[in-house]
Amino acid sequence: MRVAIIGTGYVGLVSGACFAEFGFDVTCVDKDKGKIDRLLQGEMPIYEPGLDTLVAGNVKAGRLSFGTELKPAVAAADAVFIAVGTPSRRGDGHADLSYVYAAAKEIAEAMDGYTVVVTKSTVPVGTGREVERIIRETRPDADFDVASNPEFLREGAAIGDFMRPDRVVIGAESPRAQAVMRELYRPLFLIETPIVMTSLETSEMIKYAANTFLATKITFINEIADLCEKLGADVHDVAKGIGLDGRIGRKFLHPGPGYGGSCFPKDTLALVRTAQEAGSPLRIVETVVDINDRRKRQMADKIVAFMDGSVAGKTIAVLGVTFKPNTDDMRDAPSLVILPALIAAGATVRAYDPVGMEEAARHIEGVAWCEGAYEAMDGADAAVVLTEWNEFRGLSVERMKQSLARPVMIDLRNIYEPKDMAEAGFRYTCVGRPTPGFEK
Repeated sequence: MRVAIIGTGYVGLVSGACFAEFGFDVTCVDKDKGKIDRLLQGEMPIYEPGLDTLVAGNVKAGRLSFGTELKPAVAAADAVFIAVGTPSRRGDGHADLSYVYAAAKEIAEAMDGYTVVVTKSTVPVGTGREVERIIRETRPDADFDVASNPEFLREGAAIGDFMRPDRVVIGAESPRAQAVMRELYRPLFLIETPIVMTSLETSEMIKYAANTFLATKITFINEIADLCEKLGADVHDVAKGIGLDGRIGRKFLHPGPGYGGSCFPKDTLALVRTAQEAGSPLRIVETVVDINDRRKRQMADKIVAFMDGSVAGKTIAVLGVTFKPNTDDMRDAPSLVILPALIAAGATVRAYDPVGMEEAARHIEGVAWCEGAYEAMDGADAAVVLTEWNEFRGLSVERMKQSLARPVMIDLRNIYEPKDMAEAGFRYTCVGRPTPGFEK
């Protein structure tokens, strides 16, 4: 079986490499010649642990190739995956489907024989039907089916998520399309991966419902953390106590400065707009979006408040700027709000991130980028943890204290123990946990 992947962004590249690892012949196509040239030279356009090795191995084995020409790749394929971007439209929050629909038209013109066209991009409910209409209108004689196969890849753990997923969701309604999709995921049957076979609309809805629910869990525990701070409770113990309930679960109950990334902000907003247009507004999700937007600014205020109400003329060392560890993704990262707010309040910001600084520098002005965590803290008036990279957990508390002009730590990811930091002589605060007082 031959597979064509249209789009070599995060989803397309990871999916293509993993399908090749399953043993299929995969061609990844992108109009960005510079990106394809880099891939042909073995350079990854994104940071994802293990992806470079996976790509190199399958290219060497002859199962994975890259190119800019869509027509030959589609003509030879049994299944064509649309994995192009669906960013939020400026101003209204709707998903921009222009790339999806343009790809559908080009695929229609290039198909040769029966083909399953699969939407892998995150798309609003009803998109699959529109893709089907576009293909039928472009090629009335085409022999094809449209399927939906949403991705559930976590940045930083995407390969494992693809190769050993919790489930695979497939929206395919004809027996032929179902057979093709089952064959593509046949290796996962051997490890008894649940396969949810459903309609196009239901498959599309599952993706949005899943991401929105996870975003809601994050927002819920962030609000509980704020209440814990007021009442002297420990949000970590609260999260553990409720997470052990099998109906709730322990994941996504980690308080912090708000969610970001390529999925949650975009998908929650798109679902809100879809629901409003359908006349069935999702008030809970609307509130989640609003709270998360406000939280990022509130975290900047929290830093200022802990710095005796002003950061003017003070130097702040920021550890981590990406929206989560193990990625260089800056999309909707809390740092995009927090750092400019600190700079606007008169602070000098020095920052370090293990892999995200080059990308961050494109989005945030006025930051001094450092080569390491200790360099960022050297002479600073306080350190702020924004991303929970593992290397920050292993920093020497004593060396941090020696590097900083004053032993002040604002830990927005709760990677340190308040008691330990207080005993080490730090004036320390975190999110939703009691912090022992420290007299300056």
